[in-house]
Amino acid sequence: MADPRGFLKVRDRELPARRPVPLRLMDWREVYEIREHGQQGVVPRQAGRCMDCGIPFCHQGCPLGNLIPEWNELVYREDWREAAERLHATNNFPEFTGRACPAPCESSCVLGINQPPVTIKNIEVSIIDRAFEEGWVTPLEAPRQSGRTVAVVGSGPAGLAAAQQLTRAGHSVVVLERDDRIGGLLRYGIPEFKLEKRHLARRLEQMRAEGTRFRTGAAVGGEGEGAISLAELRSRFDAVVLATGAQAPRDLPVPGREAAGIHSAMEYLTQANRRVEGDEVPGQITAEGKDVIVIGGGDTGADCLGTALRQGARSVTTLAIGYQPPSERDERHPWPLHPVLLEVSGSHEEGGDRSYLASTTGFEVDQDGAVAGIRVARTVIEDGRRVPAPGTEQVLPAQLVLLAMGFTGPEDNQGLREAGVARDSRGNLAHDERWETTVPGVFTAGDCARGQSLIVWAIAEGRACAAAVDAHLMGSTALPAPVAPHARALAL
Repeated sequence: MADPRGFLKVRDRELPARRPVPLRLMDWREVYEIREHGQQGVVPRQAGRCMDCGIPFCHQGCPLGNLIPEWNELVYREDWREAAERLHATNNFPEFTGRACPAPCESSCVLGINQPPVTIKNIEVSIIDRAFEEGWVTPLEAPRQSGRTVAVVGSGPAGLAAAQQLTRAGHSVVVLERDDRIGGLLRYGIPEFKLEKRHLARRLEQMRAEGTRFRTGAAVGGEGEGAISLAELRSRFDAVVLATGAQAPRDLPVPGREAAGIHSAMEYLTQANRRVEGDEVPGQITAEGKDVIVIGGGDTGADCLGTALRQGARSVTTLAIGYQPPSERDERHPWPLHPVLLEVSGSHEEGGDRSYLASTTGFEVDQDGAVAGIRVARTVIEDGRRVPAPGTEQVLPAQLVLLAMGFTGPEDNQGLREAGVARDSRGNLAHDERWETTVPGVFTAGDCARGQSLIVWAIAEGRACAAAVDAHLMGSTALPAPVAPHARALAL
């Protein structure tokens, strides 16, 4: 145990300061101040609050099974290098989870029963940032080559985790990405102010040095330039991993939906991220000078809010169909369940309005066919369904509407469908307990196999799928498999 009295001596959570709002709205850098080594003792002090529980429920909360009490103690003792080793033992990319994961481990922290939980997420990202700064993160090359080849389709967190694990097992791995840059949603879905792409670049540099190869512009199962059939991949590789994500957006079929100026959140965020990368984006969707409505109160909606404010929106309003969550855990979400709480992210701190129990009933369209407003009514519950209450409708001005209501599953891919890759009852890619799809030698992991989920689940499933592929190729595996296949997997 780091400090037997730590949780008694330090009872408050201490987190890094966010940069002043007027300053950070002028750029795309991360919202937090630059973390100094150890943050003048703040991080070790917070790590000392960890009680090293006999049953560490933080392990239950983390799909990766991160060794949280172990690296908390090492940070408290300021053995940062060994802490980084323990962190990497279960997580390929703690610099991503430490920034983009909602930290279900903190919801499960035993200290959270009657105190604010340990700042696990901040300790995690402090460890990995220190490790990169000190040069402790180096390529881990396989001791020997297996002579087997694997194609990984998709370069999001699940695909990258599977690729790194399989490369380190000695297989020859190629990651195929349909976009022009590697990273999937890490690259184009998460704004720079939440995850600076330099963190992605240095991890990709490590993977290339280890032997993983990357190919962009490769549309597996698609058509046109760069198209590759699944049959072709099966003929060229000993195994294929499908980690294509779940990017089919949930639509809002109400009157006026066809108006110009109504876009899916990911279409908007992708263009904004491309512009930050330095690309020219003809006809870019921009919020500059507009009244913006974001439909959806989750993380993606918050990303749209922060992006629109940086682009110079006149106003931004976020609409959520449900009730406003409580600011503290209530009886509906007892410990150690992950509670639904009112989140005040960096974007919410920067501006905009938030409205709850808001049901969109239609859009106002001007004479040019562009959206001019949005009709909103108060949500009521009838027979377990959310419906708009009659007589409560009002019109909010809007020249840009962003649909951030989540995703329905993987995009329809005719090539994969014709190749025999089946889907389960929820529309996700079906697989058995070995992560193998209905096509022999073709495996799947991440959001395309379980539906829209957390980055930590994607990495965990990528690692587990890699272990299954290694066992398939070699007869056995020494790779860790942190999670069992999703319960909704199709039994083959």
